[in-house]
Amino acid sequence: MNEAFAPTLAATHARIAAVRPAAYARTRNALDGAVTGLSPYITHGFVTLADVLAGVAVRHALDVQHKFIYELGWRAYFRHVWRHRGDGILRSLHEGLLPDDAYSVDLPLDIREARTGVPVVDEAVRTLYATGMLHNHARMWLASYVVHVRKAHWRVGADWLYGHLLDGDLASNHLSWQWVAGTGSSKPYLFNADNVARYAPAGWHSPGSVIDTSYEALDHMARQPVWPRPREREARDGSGSQVEPPLAARPPAERGLTAPDAGAVAGHDVWIVHPWNLGELPATLPAGTRVIGVFVDDFHRVWPWSERRWHFVNTRMAELCDERWCGDAAAIGAALKGARSVRSVGEPHLAPWLAQWAECVEASALFPAVDRRCDSFTQWWNRASRGLHTAADLLAASHALNEPRRTESLPP
Repeated sequence: MNEAFAPTLAATHARIAAVRPAAYARTRNALDGAVTGLSPYITHGFVTLADVLAGVAVRHALDVQHKFIYELGWRAYFRHVWRHRGDGILRSLHEGLLPDDAYSVDLPLDIREARTGVPVVDEAVRTLYATGMLHNHARMWLASYVVHVRKAHWRVGADWLYGHLLDGDLASNHLSWQWVAGTGSSKPYLFNADNVARYAPAGWHSPGSVIDTSYEALDHMARQPVWPRPREREARDGSGSQVEPPLAARPPAERGLTAPDAGAVAGHDVWIVHPWNLGELPATLPAGTRVIGVFVDDFHRVWPWSERRWHFVNTRMAELCDERWCGDAAAIGAALKGARSVRSVGEPHLAPWLAQWAECVEASALFPAVDRRCDSFTQWWNRASRGLHTAADLLAASHALNEPRRTESLPP
């Protein structure tokens, strides 16, 4: 396991305390820059965006337009798009440089095995498999190569990357791929060897490779229906190839999970813990509440996870729950029917099922809701940050937005 990301609240809070916003703003594009490493903890609900900002703002005075807050906004924006588009985020929001059917529906094997011969791509894949994490700039490079050089459809790459990420979020991941592909942005993202040399360690530099060219040449390449230099991907003997870690639709059997059990909750108040609400339990839960963790087979059959991610989530869930269930949605729903009450935190990853089982509290929001659908981050940001000048302003607005919902939705 990757102990750099311990599945504990202590590790989460240590990372928040270590955030240096000025260094983050200055160096975040570099692979060795002062990034926070908070994304797995945010994705899985150890903390909210408001918790992160509050912890940082205690130590650093921030303008609301600070790059750190701006980047928190990207995560909120992607959730905004998901709320308005639903499953539409899994399809091209509009046509990119080429029609969807111009791209392959298979991810090339040499990319999966980290043997393309393009160092920046192969190092990115090795890092992904070894750690379950990848710097955002490296994700962009990898996605751009997959789509614009190798002509694999963005959805193929996005699904593959999601499966191996410790912090995989369908909105952030798939909409980021669309941003790179140009199906969710006004233009595609392209990069070259000079860009890699500026921001990555020497082992990632890629002189003499297909990306060691001008942006004009890369743009021309991206607009061609087939990759013009197939010899570069075929002249590989397979040496040094990486074995892709397996993905699983269920957590390892030895992790102590059980099938849904109606007898364990009959007549009790129930609080559901799912993989996206692994923070502290609400202080207002009635005495005797049964805390039940759930893994929904229906979701994971479509979106399997790496063993590393199963460990990360299940370890934290075990600390919170009286029982942890793994089963299909129908079995979980049937087991919960005899409970006196069932509550949880709403979550779009489980949208088809969770609201059928439980009264759902809305997840805490940092930014004010923007009801009108925004098709660009700039449009959303201008509305979400209107009238706010400092981090304190934003946190005050967030508190006013969330506190009534919490007290109304939880029992006294």
